[in-house]
Amino acid sequence: MTAATTAEDRQPPAAPVPLTGVFDTDRERATARLRNATGQLAAMPPRARRSLADTTRAQHLHDAARQLRTAFLELHAERVYDTLTAGRTAHLRLVEVAHAAGRDFPGLAPSARQMTEEAARPQSEKEGWEIDQGILFRALLRAPGPGAHLMESMLRPTPRALELLPGFRDTGEVVLKAARLERRRGAGFVTLTNTHCLNAEDNQHVADLETLVDLVLLDPQVRVGVLRGGVMTHPRYAGRRVFSAGINLKELRAGAISFVDFLLGRELGYLSKMMRGLVRADRPWPGTDAQKPWLGVVDGFAIGGGAQILLACDRVLAASDAYFSLPAAQEGIVPGVANLRLTRFLGARQARQVVLWGRRIEAGEPAARLVFDEVAAPDALDAAVAGSVARLANPAVAANRAMLNLADEPAEQLRAYLAEFALQQALRAYSPDVLAKLHR
Repeated sequence: MTAATTAEDRQPPAAPVPLTGVFDTDRERATARLRNATGQLAAMPPRARRSLADTTRAQHLHDAARQLRTAFLELHAERVYDTLTAGRTAHLRLVEVAHAAGRDFPGLAPSARQMTEEAARPQSEKEGWEIDQGILFRALLRAPGPGAHLMESMLRPTPRALELLPGFRDTGEVVLKAARLERRRGAGFVTLTNTHCLNAEDNQHVADLETLVDLVLLDPQVRVGVLRGGVMTHPRYAGRRVFSAGINLKELRAGAISFVDFLLGRELGYLSKMMRGLVRADRPWPGTDAQKPWLGVVDGFAIGGGAQILLACDRVLAASDAYFSLPAAQEGIVPGVANLRLTRFLGARQARQVVLWGRRIEAGEPAARLVFDEVAAPDALDAAVAGSVARLANPAVAANRAMLNLADEPAEQLRAYLAEFALQQALRAYSPDVLAKLHR
Protein backbone atom coordinates (compact mmCIF):
# COMPACT_ATOMS: atom_id res chain seq x y z
CA MET A 1 0.00 0.00 0.00
CA THR A 2 1.56 3.30 -1.05
CA ALA A 3 1.49 6.49 1.01
CA ALA A 4 -0.30 8.29 -1.82
CA THR A 5 -2.99 5.64 -2.05
CA THR A 6 -3.45 5.65 1.71
CA ALA A 7 -3.86 9.41 1.83
CA GLU A 8 -6.28 9.38 -1.06
CA ASP A 9 -8.27 6.59 0.55
CA ARG A 10 -8.55 8.61 3.76
CA GLN A 11 -9.98 11.66 2.02
CA PRO A 12 -13.60 12.34 3.03
CA PRO A 13 -16.16 11.28 0.44
CA ALA A 14 -17.47 13.96 -1.89
CA ALA A 15 -20.61 15.71 -0.73
CA PRO A 16 -23.83 14.33 -2.25
CA VAL A 17 -25.01 16.07 -5.40
CA PRO A 18 -28.10 18.17 -4.60
CA LEU A 19 -30.88 17.33 -7.03
CA THR A 20 -33.52 19.95 -7.69
CA GLY A 21 -36.20 18.06 -9.58
CA VAL A 22 -35.49 20.20 -12.66
CA PHE A 23 -34.41 17.80 -15.38
CA ASP A 24 -31.80 19.85 -17.21
CA THR A 25 -30.17 21.11 -14.02
CA ASP A 26 -30.05 17.66 -12.45
CA ARG A 27 -28.79 16.09 -15.67
CA GLU A 28 -25.85 18.49 -15.82
CA ARG A 29 -24.96 18.05 -12.14
CA ALA A 30 -25.37 14.28 -12.08
CA THR A 31 -23.50 13.51 -15.30
CA ALA A 32 -20.61 15.76 -14.26
CA ARG A 33 -20.19 13.88 -10.98
CA LEU A 34 -20.73 10.48 -12.59
CA ARG A 35 -18.22 11.15 -15.38
CA ASN A 36 -15.70 12.10 -12.71
CA ALA A 37 -16.28 8.85 -10.78
CA THR A 38 -16.04 6.82 -13.97
CA GLY A 39 -12.76 8.53 -14.82
CA GLN A 40 -11.31 7.77 -11.40
CA LEU A 41 -12.26 4.11 -11.73
CA ALA A 42 -10.75 3.93 -15.22
CA ALA A 43 -7.45 5.29 -13.86
CA MET A 44 -7.19 2.54 -11.28
CA PRO A 45 -5.56 -0.85 -11.91
CA PRO A 46 -7.90 -3.57 -13.24
CA ARG A 47 -9.98 -5.20 -10.53
CA ALA A 48 -7.85 -8.34 -10.47
CA ARG A 49 -4.69 -6.32 -9.70
CA ARG A 50 -6.02 -3.87 -7.12
CA SER A 51 -4.63 -3.61 -3.64
CA LEU A 52 -6.95 -3.76 -0.66
CA ALA A 53 -6.88 0.04 -0.47
CA ASP A 54 -7.67 0.31 -4.19
CA THR A 55 -10.55 -2.13 -3.80
CA THR A 56 -11.96 -0.17 -0.88
CA ARG A 57 -11.68 3.12 -2.74
CA ALA A 58 -13.30 1.63 -5.86
CA GLN A 59 -16.20 0.36 -3.78
CA HIS A 60 -16.70 3.79 -2.25
CA LEU A 61 -16.74 5.36 -5.72
CA HIS A 62 -19.25 2.78 -6.97
CA ASP A 63 -21.50 3.14 -3.93
CA ALA A 64 -21.66 6.93 -4.20
CA ALA A 65 -22.21 6.82 -7.96
CA ARG A 66 -24.94 4.19 -7.66
CA GLN A 67 -26.71 6.18 -4.99
CA LEU A 68 -26.67 9.20 -7.31
CA ARG A 69 -27.83 7.19 -10.33
CA THR A 70 -30.71 5.78 -8.32
CA ALA A 71 -31.76 9.18 -7.00
CA PHE A 72 -31.58 10.82 -10.43
CA LEU A 73 -33.59 8.08 -12.10
CA GLU A 74 -36.23 8.09 -9.37
CA LEU A 75 -36.89 11.71 -10.31
CA HIS A 76 -36.38 11.60 -14.05
CA ALA A 77 -36.88 8.08 -15.46
CA GLU A 78 -39.64 9.23 -17.82
CA ARG A 79 -37.59 12.11 -19.23
CA VAL A 80 -34.57 9.84 -19.65
CA TYR A 81 -36.59 7.24 -21.55
CA ASP A 82 -38.30 9.83 -23.71
CA THR A 83 -34.90 11.28 -24.59
CA LEU A 84 -33.56 7.86 -25.58
CA THR A 85 -36.62 6.93 -27.66
CA ALA A 86 -37.45 10.30 -29.26
CA GLY A 87 -40.60 10.69 -27.24
CA ARG A 88 -41.39 6.95 -27.42
CA THR A 89 -41.54 6.99 -31.20
CA ALA A 90 -38.55 4.65 -31.46
CA HIS A 91 -38.99 1.04 -30.32
CA LEU A 92 -35.58 0.11 -28.95
CA ARG A 93 -34.56 -3.28 -27.61
CA LEU A 94 -32.84 -3.56 -24.24
CA VAL A 95 -29.30 -3.42 -25.58
CA GLU A 96 -30.15 -0.39 -27.72
CA VAL A 97 -31.62 1.41 -24.71
CA ALA A 98 -28.53 0.57 -22.66
CA HIS A 99 -26.11 1.86 -25.31
CA ALA A 100 -28.19 4.98 -25.95
CA ALA A 101 -28.21 5.77 -22.23
CA GLY A 102 -24.44 5.44 -22.07
CA ARG A 103 -24.12 7.79 -25.03
CA ASP A 104 -26.70 10.45 -24.13
CA PHE A 105 -26.19 10.42 -20.36
CA PRO A 106 -22.47 9.82 -19.81
CA GLY A 107 -21.86 8.17 -16.48
CA LEU A 108 -25.53 7.40 -15.88
CA ALA A 109 -25.05 4.09 -17.66
CA PRO A 110 -21.90 2.39 -18.95
CA SER A 111 -20.91 3.13 -22.53
CA ALA A 112 -20.84 0.56 -25.31
CA ARG A 113 -17.03 0.70 -25.18
CA GLN A 114 -17.00 -0.03 -21.46
CA MET A 115 -19.28 -3.02 -21.98
CA THR A 116 -17.13 -4.35 -24.82
CA GLU A 117 -14.08 -4.21 -22.56
CA GLU A 118 -16.05 -5.79 -19.73
CA ALA A 119 -17.23 -8.68 -21.90
CA ALA A 120 -13.63 -9.86 -22.40
CA ARG A 121 -13.10 -10.42 -18.65
CA PRO A 122 -14.02 -13.37 -16.42
CA GLN A 123 -16.98 -12.66 -14.15
CA SER A 124 -14.80 -12.25 -11.06
CA GLU A 125 -12.59 -9.65 -12.80
CA LYS A 126 -15.32 -7.42 -14.22
CA GLU A 127 -15.83 -3.92 -12.89
CA GLY A 128 -19.51 -4.67 -12.40
CA TRP A 129 -21.00 -2.15 -14.83
CA GLU A 130 -23.96 -4.49 -15.37
CA ILE A 131 -25.14 -3.52 -11.88
CA ASP A 132 -25.48 0.01 -13.21
CA GLN A 133 -27.47 -1.30 -16.15
CA GLY A 134 -29.67 -3.01 -13.57
CA ILE A 135 -30.22 0.33 -11.83
CA LEU A 136 -31.20 1.87 -15.17
CA PHE A 137 -33.69 -0.82 -16.15
CA ARG A 138 -35.18 -1.02 -12.67
CA ALA A 139 -36.05 2.65 -12.91
CA LEU A 140 -37.36 2.47 -16.48
CA LEU A 141 -39.52 -0.58 -15.80
CA ARG A 142 -40.87 0.91 -12.56
CA ALA A 143 -42.15 3.95 -14.47
CA PRO A 144 -45.55 2.88 -15.88
CA GLY A 145 -45.31 4.64 -19.24
CA PRO A 146 -41.69 3.83 -20.11
CA GLY A 147 -41.97 0.34 -18.65
CA ALA A 148 -45.01 -0.57 -20.74
CA HIS A 149 -43.42 0.91 -23.88
CA LEU A 150 -40.17 -0.99 -23.32
CA MET A 151 -42.01 -4.27 -22.75
CA GLU A 152 -44.01 -3.78 -25.93
CA SER A 153 -40.87 -2.91 -27.87
CA MET A 154 -39.34 -6.20 -26.76
CA LEU A 155 -42.40 -8.07 -28.10
CA ARG A 156 -41.66 -6.95 -31.64
CA PRO A 157 -40.11 -9.49 -34.03
CA THR A 158 -36.33 -9.36 -34.20
CA PRO A 159 -34.72 -8.17 -37.46
CA ARG A 160 -33.04 -11.57 -37.74
CA ALA A 161 -36.39 -13.37 -37.68
CA LEU A 162 -37.88 -11.05 -40.30
CA GLU A 163 -34.86 -11.71 -42.52
CA LEU A 164 -35.25 -15.49 -42.18
CA LEU A 165 -39.05 -15.55 -42.53
CA PRO A 166 -39.33 -15.79 -46.36
CA GLY A 167 -36.95 -18.73 -46.47
CA PHE A 168 -38.75 -20.49 -43.62
CA ARG A 169 -42.10 -20.06 -45.34
CA ASP A 170 -40.64 -21.65 -48.47
CA THR A 171 -38.67 -24.53 -46.94
CA GLY A 172 -40.27 -25.07 -43.53
CA GLU A 173 -36.86 -25.33 -41.87
CA VAL A 174 -34.31 -23.07 -40.18
CA VAL A 175 -31.13 -24.40 -38.59
CA LEU A 176 -29.27 -22.16 -36.14
CA LYS A 177 -26.31 -22.90 -33.91
CA ALA A 178 -28.19 -23.63 -30.66
CA ALA A 179 -31.61 -24.67 -31.99
CA ARG A 180 -33.47 -25.59 -35.16
CA LEU A 181 -37.05 -25.19 -36.36
CA GLU A 182 -39.08 -27.53 -38.56
CA ARG A 183 -42.67 -27.06 -39.72
CA ARG A 184 -44.55 -30.35 -39.74
CA ARG A 185 -48.32 -30.76 -40.13
CA GLY A 186 -49.11 -27.25 -38.93
CA ALA A 187 -46.76 -27.30 -35.94
CA GLY A 188 -43.44 -25.54 -35.48
CA PHE A 189 -41.05 -27.99 -33.80
CA VAL A 190 -38.24 -26.10 -32.06
CA THR A 191 -35.44 -28.49 -31.08
CA LEU A 192 -32.75 -27.35 -28.64
CA THR A 193 -29.34 -28.36 -29.98
CA ASN A 194 -26.76 -27.10 -27.48
CA THR A 195 -25.98 -30.79 -27.27
CA HIS A 196 -22.41 -30.60 -25.98
CA CYS A 197 -23.58 -28.99 -22.72
CA LEU A 198 -26.95 -30.70 -22.17
CA ASN A 199 -28.80 -27.74 -23.68
CA ALA A 200 -27.47 -25.40 -21.02
CA GLU A 201 -28.45 -21.81 -21.75
CA ASP A 202 -25.98 -19.21 -22.96
CA ASN A 203 -26.15 -15.99 -24.98
CA GLN A 204 -26.33 -17.91 -28.27
CA HIS A 205 -29.09 -20.15 -26.96
CA VAL A 206 -31.24 -17.19 -25.93
CA ALA A 207 -30.70 -15.33 -29.21
CA ASP A 208 -31.49 -18.40 -31.33
CA LEU A 209 -34.58 -19.32 -29.33
CA GLU A 210 -36.02 -15.83 -29.68
CA THR A 211 -35.47 -15.93 -33.44
CA LEU A 212 -37.24 -19.29 -33.75
CA VAL A 213 -40.10 -18.32 -31.44
CA ASP A 214 -40.62 -15.27 -33.66
CA LEU A 215 -40.75 -17.46 -36.76
CA VAL A 216 -43.32 -19.80 -35.21
CA LEU A 217 -45.50 -16.80 -34.34
CA LEU A 218 -45.01 -15.09 -37.71
CA ASP A 219 -45.71 -18.04 -40.02
CA PRO A 220 -49.47 -18.37 -40.76
CA GLN A 221 -48.96 -22.04 -41.64
CA VAL A 222 -47.93 -22.80 -38.03
CA ARG A 223 -50.71 -23.15 -35.45
CA VAL A 224 -48.79 -24.66 -32.52
CA GLY A 225 -45.23 -24.27 -31.20
CA VAL A 226 -43.43 -27.30 -29.77
CA LEU A 227 -40.23 -27.11 -27.67
CA ARG A 228 -38.13 -30.23 -27.13
CA GLY A 229 -34.51 -31.06 -26.41
CA GLY A 230 -32.41 -32.75 -29.07
CA VAL A 231 -30.26 -35.87 -28.92
CA MET A 232 -27.12 -35.33 -26.86
CA THR A 233 -23.47 -35.73 -27.79
CA HIS A 234 -22.40 -35.27 -24.15
CA PRO A 235 -20.70 -38.56 -23.12
CA ARG A 236 -22.95 -39.18 -20.12
CA TYR A 237 -26.17 -38.84 -22.15
CA ALA A 238 -24.98 -39.70 -25.66
CA GLY A 239 -27.85 -40.77 -27.90
CA ARG A 240 -30.54 -39.58 -25.48
CA ARG A 241 -32.75 -36.52 -25.59
CA VAL A 242 -32.42 -33.95 -22.79
CA PHE A 243 -34.57 -30.85 -22.37
CA SER A 244 -32.26 -28.41 -20.56
CA ALA A 245 -29.63 -28.23 -17.81
CA GLY A 246 -30.35 -24.53 -17.12
CA ILE A 247 -27.84 -21.67 -17.21
CA ASN A 248 -24.36 -22.57 -18.42
CA LEU A 249 -22.34 -21.92 -15.26
CA LYS A 250 -19.03 -22.31 -17.09
CA GLU A 251 -20.06 -19.48 -19.40
CA LEU A 252 -21.15 -17.40 -16.41
CA ARG A 253 -17.79 -17.96 -14.74
CA ALA A 254 -16.03 -16.92 -17.96
CA GLY A 255 -18.04 -13.69 -18.02
CA ALA A 256 -19.85 -14.72 -21.19
CA ILE A 257 -23.42 -14.51 -19.83
CA SER A 258 -24.77 -11.05 -20.60
CA PHE A 259 -27.06 -9.30 -18.13
CA VAL A 260 -28.92 -7.37 -20.85
CA ASP A 261 -29.03 -10.01 -23.58
CA PHE A 262 -29.47 -13.05 -21.35
CA LEU A 263 -30.49 -12.50 -17.73
CA LEU A 264 -33.01 -9.75 -18.48
CA GLY A 265 -33.41 -10.25 -22.22
CA ARG A 266 -34.73 -13.82 -22.09
CA GLU A 267 -37.55 -12.74 -19.73
CA LEU A 268 -38.63 -9.79 -21.87
CA GLY A 269 -37.77 -11.59 -25.12
CA TYR A 270 -38.71 -15.11 -26.10
CA LEU A 271 -40.38 -16.13 -22.82
CA SER A 272 -42.67 -13.08 -22.93
CA LYS A 273 -43.39 -13.73 -26.59
CA MET A 274 -44.42 -17.30 -25.80
CA MET A 275 -46.81 -15.97 -23.15
CA ARG A 276 -48.08 -12.84 -24.89
CA GLY A 277 -47.35 -13.23 -28.57
CA LEU A 278 -45.81 -10.71 -30.93
CA VAL A 279 -46.60 -7.04 -31.38
CA ARG A 280 -46.51 -6.12 -35.06
CA ALA A 281 -46.08 -2.55 -36.25
CA ASP A 282 -48.22 -3.42 -39.27
CA ARG A 283 -50.86 -5.39 -37.37
CA PRO A 284 -54.12 -5.50 -39.38
CA TRP A 285 -57.61 -5.12 -38.00
CA PRO A 286 -58.82 -6.26 -35.46
CA GLY A 287 -55.38 -5.48 -34.06
CA THR A 288 -54.87 -8.65 -32.03
CA ASP A 289 -51.29 -9.73 -31.50
CA ALA A 290 -49.94 -12.97 -32.92
CA GLN A 291 -50.47 -15.56 -30.19
CA LYS A 292 -50.15 -19.33 -30.48
CA PRO A 293 -50.22 -22.19 -27.97
CA TRP A 294 -46.96 -23.82 -26.89
CA LEU A 295 -46.25 -27.43 -26.00
CA GLY A 296 -43.19 -28.30 -23.90
CA VAL A 297 -41.80 -31.84 -24.08
CA VAL A 298 -39.40 -32.93 -21.34
CA ASP A 299 -36.99 -35.78 -21.90
CA GLY A 300 -34.47 -36.40 -19.12
CA PHE A 301 -34.75 -33.24 -17.06
CA ALA A 302 -35.66 -29.57 -17.02
CA ILE A 303 -33.30 -27.87 -14.60
CA GLY A 304 -33.19 -24.17 -13.72
CA GLY A 305 -33.85 -22.15 -16.85
CA GLY A 306 -35.27 -25.27 -18.49
CA ALA A 307 -37.93 -25.48 -15.79
CA GLN A 308 -38.63 -21.78 -16.26
CA ILE A 309 -39.45 -22.37 -19.93
CA LEU A 310 -42.12 -24.90 -18.97
CA LEU A 311 -43.96 -22.23 -16.95
CA ALA A 312 -44.53 -20.30 -20.18
CA CYS A 313 -46.01 -23.31 -22.00
CA ASP A 314 -49.71 -24.11 -22.29
CA ARG A 315 -49.22 -27.84 -22.00
CA VAL A 316 -46.23 -29.90 -20.84
CA LEU A 317 -45.53 -33.55 -21.56
CA ALA A 318 -42.81 -35.51 -19.80
CA ALA A 319 -41.18 -38.88 -20.05
CA SER A 320 -41.87 -41.08 -17.04
CA ASP A 321 -38.20 -40.94 -16.02
CA ALA A 322 -37.95 -37.12 -16.25
CA TYR A 323 -37.78 -34.54 -13.47
CA PHE A 324 -37.63 -30.78 -12.99
CA SER A 325 -35.83 -28.58 -10.47
CA LEU A 326 -34.98 -24.94 -9.87
CA PRO A 327 -31.75 -24.90 -7.82
CA ALA A 328 -31.62 -21.12 -7.74
CA ALA A 329 -30.62 -20.71 -4.12
CA GLN A 330 -27.79 -23.21 -4.59
CA GLU A 331 -26.54 -21.31 -7.65
CA GLY A 332 -26.99 -17.99 -5.89
CA ILE A 333 -29.08 -16.25 -8.56
CA VAL A 334 -32.77 -15.48 -9.08
CA PRO A 335 -34.58 -17.99 -11.35
CA GLY A 336 -35.98 -15.48 -13.81
CA VAL A 337 -39.75 -15.05 -13.56
CA ALA A 338 -40.17 -18.45 -11.89
CA ASN A 339 -40.62 -16.80 -8.48
CA LEU A 340 -43.68 -15.05 -9.93
CA ARG A 341 -45.10 -18.02 -11.83
CA LEU A 342 -44.25 -21.13 -9.86
CA THR A 343 -46.66 -20.43 -7.01
CA ARG A 344 -49.53 -20.53 -9.54
CA PHE A 345 -48.54 -24.09 -10.39
CA LEU A 346 -47.32 -25.60 -7.12
CA GLY A 347 -48.71 -23.29 -4.45
CA ALA A 348 -46.61 -21.10 -2.17
CA ARG A 349 -45.22 -23.82 0.12
CA GLN A 350 -44.07 -26.25 -2.57
CA ALA A 351 -42.69 -23.38 -4.66
CA ARG A 352 -40.49 -22.42 -1.70
CA GLN A 353 -39.34 -26.00 -1.34
CA VAL A 354 -38.27 -26.05 -4.99
CA VAL A 355 -36.65 -22.59 -5.16
CA LEU A 356 -35.21 -22.16 -1.66
CA TRP A 357 -34.57 -25.78 -0.68
CA GLY A 358 -33.63 -27.28 -4.03
CA ARG A 359 -36.41 -29.86 -4.06
CA ARG A 360 -36.33 -32.03 -7.19
CA ILE A 361 -39.73 -33.24 -8.41
CA GLU A 362 -39.82 -36.53 -10.29
CA ALA A 363 -42.39 -37.17 -13.01
CA GLY A 364 -43.96 -39.98 -10.97
CA GLU A 365 -44.70 -37.78 -7.92
CA PRO A 366 -48.21 -36.38 -7.45
CA ALA A 367 -46.75 -32.85 -7.31
CA ALA A 368 -45.29 -33.31 -10.79
CA ARG A 369 -48.78 -33.30 -12.27
CA LEU A 370 -49.04 -29.63 -11.31
CA VAL A 371 -46.35 -28.88 -13.93
CA PHE A 372 -46.47 -31.93 -16.22
CA ASP A 373 -49.92 -32.27 -17.79
CA GLU A 374 -49.22 -35.76 -19.09
CA VAL A 375 -46.54 -38.32 -18.28
CA ALA A 376 -45.79 -41.10 -20.77
CA ALA A 377 -43.26 -43.87 -21.14
CA PRO A 378 -40.25 -42.65 -23.14
CA ASP A 379 -41.17 -44.80 -26.13
CA ALA A 380 -44.75 -43.46 -26.07
CA LEU A 381 -43.82 -39.78 -25.90
CA ASP A 382 -43.89 -39.15 -29.66
CA ALA A 383 -47.48 -40.38 -29.87
CA ALA A 384 -48.45 -38.19 -26.92
CA VAL A 385 -46.87 -35.20 -28.66
CA ALA A 386 -48.90 -35.83 -31.81
CA GLY A 387 -52.12 -36.09 -29.83
CA SER A 388 -51.45 -32.86 -27.93
CA VAL A 389 -50.52 -30.94 -31.09
CA ALA A 390 -53.82 -31.97 -32.68
CA ARG A 391 -55.80 -30.70 -29.68
CA LEU A 392 -53.85 -27.44 -29.35
CA ALA A 393 -54.37 -26.68 -33.05
CA ASN A 394 -58.07 -26.05 -32.35
CA PRO A 395 -58.65 -22.42 -33.51
CA ALA A 396 -60.31 -21.49 -30.21
CA VAL A 397 -57.25 -22.47 -28.16
CA ALA A 398 -55.17 -19.41 -29.05
CA ALA A 399 -57.83 -16.93 -27.94
CA ASN A 400 -58.59 -18.79 -24.73
CA ARG A 401 -54.95 -19.23 -23.72
CA ALA A 402 -54.44 -15.50 -24.30
CA MET A 403 -57.26 -14.70 -21.89
CA LEU A 404 -56.03 -17.26 -19.35
CA ASN A 405 -52.55 -15.72 -19.42
CA LEU A 406 -54.04 -12.24 -19.03
CA ALA A 407 -55.92 -13.38 -15.94
CA ASP A 408 -52.94 -15.28 -14.51
CA GLU A 409 -50.31 -12.64 -15.13
CA PRO A 410 -51.42 -9.10 -16.02
CA ALA A 411 -48.78 -7.08 -17.84
CA GLU A 412 -48.56 -4.60 -14.96
CA GLN A 413 -47.79 -7.40 -12.53
CA LEU A 414 -45.00 -8.67 -14.76
CA ARG A 415 -43.64 -5.14 -15.21
CA ALA A 416 -43.44 -4.56 -11.45
CA TYR A 417 -41.74 -7.92 -10.93
CA LEU A 418 -39.19 -7.38 -13.69
CA ALA A 419 -38.30 -3.93 -12.36
CA GLU A 420 -37.09 -5.43 -9.08
CA PHE A 421 -35.66 -8.50 -10.81
CA ALA A 422 -33.48 -6.28 -13.02
CA LEU A 423 -31.53 -4.95 -10.05
CA GLN A 424 -31.60 -8.03 -7.83
CA GLN A 425 -30.31 -10.33 -10.58
CA ALA A 426 -27.51 -7.91 -11.49
CA LEU A 427 -26.45 -7.68 -7.84
CA ARG A 428 -26.54 -11.46 -7.40
CA ALA A 429 -24.36 -12.03 -10.48
CA TYR A 430 -21.57 -10.05 -8.78
CA SER A 431 -22.12 -11.08 -5.17
CA PRO A 432 -19.14 -12.64 -3.35
CA ASP A 433 -20.93 -15.96 -2.70
CA VAL A 434 -21.80 -16.44 -6.38
CA LEU A 435 -18.29 -15.55 -7.50
CA ALA A 436 -16.86 -18.01 -4.97
CA LYS A 437 -19.15 -20.78 -6.21
CA LEU A 438 -18.20 -20.09 -9.81
CA HIS A 439 -14.53 -20.25 -8.89
CA ARG A 440 -15.00 -23.62 -7.22
